[in-house]
Amino acid sequence: MEHEKQRRPCDGSCHANWILQSLNQDRENGLFTDITLRVDGRSFFCHKVILSSKSSYFKAMFTNGLRESSDKVVDLHDISALVMGLVLDFMYDGMISIQEDNVEDILQASDLLHICSLRDECVRFLDGQLDPSNCVGIMKFADMFSICSLSEKSKKLLMEGFEEVSCHEEFQKLSKEELIEYLSNDELVVSKEEVVYEAVMRWVKDKEDHGREALKDLLQHVRFPLLDPIYFLEKVEMDKTIQEHPECFPLLHEARIYHILGDSVNSSRARPRRFMDTSELIIVIGGRNSKEKLKLSYIDSYEVRSGQSAALTMFPGYPKTGMAACTLKNNIYVSGGDRSRDVWMLNVQINNWVKMASMYTKRWWHGMVTSKGQIYAVGGFDGVKRLSTAERYNSFTNTWSPVTPMLEAVSSAAVVSCMNKLYVIGGAVNYGNTDKVQCYDPEADRWTYVSSAPFSKDGISGVAVDGTIYIVGGLMSAIYSYRPSSDTWSQEAALPGPLEFCGVTICEGKLYITGGRGGDVTDKCLAFDPKSKTVSEARPLLRPTSHHSCVTVLQKTRR
Repeated sequence: MEHEKQRRPCDGSCHANWILQSLNQDRENGLFTDITLRVDGRSFFCHKVILSSKSSYFKAMFTNGLRESSDKVVDLHDISALVMGLVLDFMYDGMISIQEDNVEDILQASDLLHICSLRDECVRFLDGQLDPSNCVGIMKFADMFSICSLSEKSKKLLMEGFEEVSCHEEFQKLSKEELIEYLSNDELVVSKEEVVYEAVMRWVKDKEDHGREALKDLLQHVRFPLLDPIYFLEKVEMDKTIQEHPECFPLLHEARIYHILGDSVNSSRARPRRFMDTSELIIVIGGRNSKEKLKLSYIDSYEVRSGQSAALTMFPGYPKTGMAACTLKNNIYVSGGDRSRDVWMLNVQINNWVKMASMYTKRWWHGMVTSKGQIYAVGGFDGVKRLSTAERYNSFTNTWSPVTPMLEAVSSAAVVSCMNKLYVIGGAVNYGNTDKVQCYDPEADRWTYVSSAPFSKDGISGVAVDGTIYIVGGLMSAIYSYRPSSDTWSQEAALPGPLEFCGVTICEGKLYITGGRGGDVTDKCLAFDPKSKTVSEARPLLRPTSHHSCVTVLQKTRR
């Protein structure tokens, strides 16, 4: 016992290395080996104990009663003799020379033979080699072998370095579906949309006929309204490949409307990507405060990404309620309120108000929307009666002109422009509230009824995006949607509580429901995601407000 207490172990790692080096020399000399691996006609003399300790593949082969456990010679397939030699060197002495021209074969061998430590070495090598010129190939390779960390890092580099990646040859290895996944992502890091368009056209022209078949599907995810107008005219409209594909023309027409008429096209293609030098900003206009006695002249901005609010210029003149607002060419137009015919324009870039031509009729609790570059003021109240009249504003001539009156006079309705038509939904009528939906076709200058709403409410607000109208307010605890293409109504999601006289606008692909009142007037801001059908609470507004207007504009982003 005394002798055992005095024993001192030598350095374990040195001792283990010495044993492995001795066994490796024995392998090279064919001494004490008990298994022969035959690969591509070449024989490798090995020790089962070493193979089993490093590879779960060999351990299972030699211990589970398989035929190979008693064989002296085992044939291996799907691996070259050169790579097998490198793998055996690694198994015996832990050393291997991984290079760009052999890493793929070595990784395949480590995957086949279940050698985790060698697989990890290959992953570390690829991780160190990752750059914009090869990230697509490495991503595909990582996906093939389910290397999640390397795949995610490759995708991140592709997203963040899209402009450079798209210029390299490997970019052409992306499938149509993979390319669409990146093009449709708001997080794609590009300074301008021209980069995206040029990447798509390089991919399409490299694929020749196959690429041209995918042209429309790819271009649907290019945000043409965000292209520079001159670039759009000279590079897009004149491109021979696009001219040969009429199915792409509706996308160009949408961009023309945006560029020429300054219209919001109610499409996700008009939404800036997150890292562009332009972003969306919500503007809250006027309203009433929490006591509901004070009319507000405040114009507040609300930035979705930061949740920050700021006061802009005050509304000119005396404060009013029942005003209506819309945007045209990224300027905000505000009309009416409290027996007024006044129309004011807020130039967003210089934060300054300009008085425009007055409406024909005094209106408040009316609606105002933009369609094909013209503004429509619809319905409302003139201090004596509810109005069925509507009028149209031409920004080029600064004049208003009457259009055909509605089928029924209404105030405090939701007025929404969608798919080149106007929809007046619900509202207050002479006998109470209505569930009727009146549709105006500007081309025909004609009103018709479409499917009635599943509610009879006033104090409601609406907005449209991607061909769907969304309605909130009216002390309803739900968001409703109407799809003109099918003339159908649906309930989209529940709200935390009933709201009326709230604002609603689309920003960064979500509905933002601002302020309003349920019991008291609130400063809460709710966000609804049409894709996931979920409602979440965003940062509050600068102040509680109801009976206000709410729009979204573009702003230059400081970086």
